[in-house]
Amino acid sequence: MGIGTIRGLMTLAMMLAFVAIVFWAYSKRRKAEFKEMAELPFHEYPPGKDQGSKTP
Repeated sequence: MGIGTIRGLMTLAMMLAFVAIVFWAYSKRRKAEFKEMAELPFHEYPPGKDQGSKTP
């Protein structure tokens, strides 16, 4: 097995991994989870529960 064959197989493996990730990301089962994550920056915390800031 030559280096060209190994490179070809690696290219095929990476292409299949890419296609699998695309199908995973666009699957209907993930839509609700991704929508929830997309709205996180707009989530308002209750007063006194400020996340990330420290008051002296």
